[in-house]
Amino acid sequence: MKKIVIIAIALVAFSCKGKEEESFGKEEPAASTEASSEGMPAVAQTPEKLGETIFNGKGTCATCHKVDTKLIGPSVQEIAAVYKAKGGNIVAFLRDDAKPLVDPTQYEIMKANFAITKALSTEELQGLEAYINSNLK
Repeated sequence: MKKIVIIAIALVAFSCKGKEEESFGKEEPAASTEASSEGMPAVAQTPEKLGETIFNGKGTCATCHKVDTKLIGPSVQEIAAVYKAKGGNIVAFLRDDAKPLVDPTQYEIMKANFAITKALSTEELQGLEAYINSNLK
């Protein structure tokens, strides 16, 4: 009889331990989700960082533009300086709603990229503008 009681207690103890581990495993992701949503502002990108990510990634801007050197298109620093001096709107240009201010002779080359820039969100375009302006010297 003692053996049966010991086995029963052992089974109950092991089954409870398994449920504690299961519930612990189920609670943990909820805590992680809550912690990650609380941590979002710390992880959120600044407009400049978002713009840099777009510039070097899906915007394909880095293919023709470098920060301080003319490549195919003008440098980012030159773009920022000209748009600041002339009070231009980079976002409007990238939407093809404004004339080019920096080097109109490059406009035909840039037109091929408007399919990409027009597909970007306003936030992404503003990020690109912020990134370009952050390189102003």
